[in-house]
This record gives sequence, C-alpha cells and structure tokens, in this order.
Amino acid sequence: MPDEMMWEGFFDARQILSRLDFSDARSDVVDFGCGYGTFTIAAARLTTGTVHALDIEPEMVRATAARAESLGLTNVRAVKRDFVAEGTGLPEGSVGYAMLFNILHAEDPLRLLREAHRILRPGGKVGVIHWVYDATTPRGPDLGIRPRPEQCQAWVQQVGLELLIPLIALPPYHYGLAGCRAQ
Repeated sequence: MPDEMMWEGFFDARQILSRLDFSDARSDVVDFGCGYGTFTIAAARLTTGTVHALDIEPEMVRATAARAESLGLTNVRAVKRDFVAEGTGLPEGSVGYAMLFNILHAEDPLRLLREAHRILRPGGKVGVIHWVYDATTPRGPDLGIRPRPEQCQAWVQQVGLELLIPLIALPPYHYGLAGCRAQ
C-alpha cells in the first residue's frame, strides 16, 4: 500500500460509490480488502447497515477501526480475515453491496467474485475498481497480474452476476464497473 495520504488522493470515495450505484441506505456492505478504510468510511456514512471491513493485514484493520471510531461511526465492523482462503464468513444472501476494489489481481479472482455473489442478496450489487492497465501509474500491481477492464467484466458475468455498469473511468489511475445479483 502507498502511504495513506497518497492513497486518499487517488479517490473521491463518496463520488465513486455513487457512480458505482451504491444506493441502498439500509444495506449491509462488505469491503474486500479494506486497506486504510477509504471506501469503508464512505460506505458507513451512506448506510445505516453494517459495513464489514475485511483485510488480512492487522495494521489495516486497526487503522480502519480507529478511523471509524474517531469519526463516531458505529456501523463499521473491521475484521482481520483471509477472505481469499476462508471466504468472508458472512451468511449467504446477507449483504446489499460488495466492494472489490483494487483486489482482483489476487491469485483467484473468480473465487472472490463467487464469494461476493454468494453473500449478495437478490438484487444486491458488486462494485469493482482496479488500476488502469498502464505502466506509468505510480502504484498498483505488476502489469503481469493487473486485470484489464474486459477481464473484470467477463469475470463478473462468469460468476452469474449481471453487468449493471459496464465501465467508467475513474481518473487519474483507475476504472470501475458494477454488477448485480439477479432478483
């Protein structure tokens, strides 16, 4: 992860969530790989549901939890969890929105998307953000494992999600898309 100030400078988290159709103000949410809590915090401000902030790195979990507490947000549940190996631990059909942001370069992106599909309730949505496929980006995974937009689109559809928002540019270094679990 880049330092927190640099990372935060890459995103207008609230605007991105809006553009990726984060619209149910009562839904539970899961953030796969919460990092510093950039999107966890934005989501917690937009919903009365619980935001499950999952990360394998204990320092990221602590940072997200501390940030939520300092802002008086009581609906954030930050948990250290290897969701790649163990899944989210959340019940099937229990969340309205899943955030897979800058995470689909993982070894098995379909496994993550299948888990998102499993925990989404009918009509629930998944948002995907990733680094553009460009060697000049200041950070991000190696181009050898960095997925292109069309790969992410195909993966979303391959796990049974409908492509809701096929592609949006999120300058300067990212793109996004959204899918939906059938009703």
